[in-house]
Amino acid sequence: MRTIHIGADSAGYLYKEELKTYLTEKGYTVVDEGAEHGNSGTHYPEYAMKVAAAVQKAPEDTFGILVCGTGIGMSMVA
Repeated sequence: MRTIHIGADSAGYLYKEELKTYLTEKGYTVVDEGAEHGNSGTHYPEYAMKVAAAVQKAPEDTFGILVCGTGIGMSMVA
């Protein structure tokens, strides 16, 4: 099974945590690239770059999921 790298800003933190649980239960290897905390402000480009870089390093074996409040900022970085 492929590895999934997942990242979120503060608005997407709780959803990211739910996705991690779901994907792990389905047998995927999940790598959490941040944010590490809940409702405080985060610097979303940092987490989007980590996920995008991981996918670029191994595009055949890796997926990336980015979760943010609007979906705009993270998608632009990725």
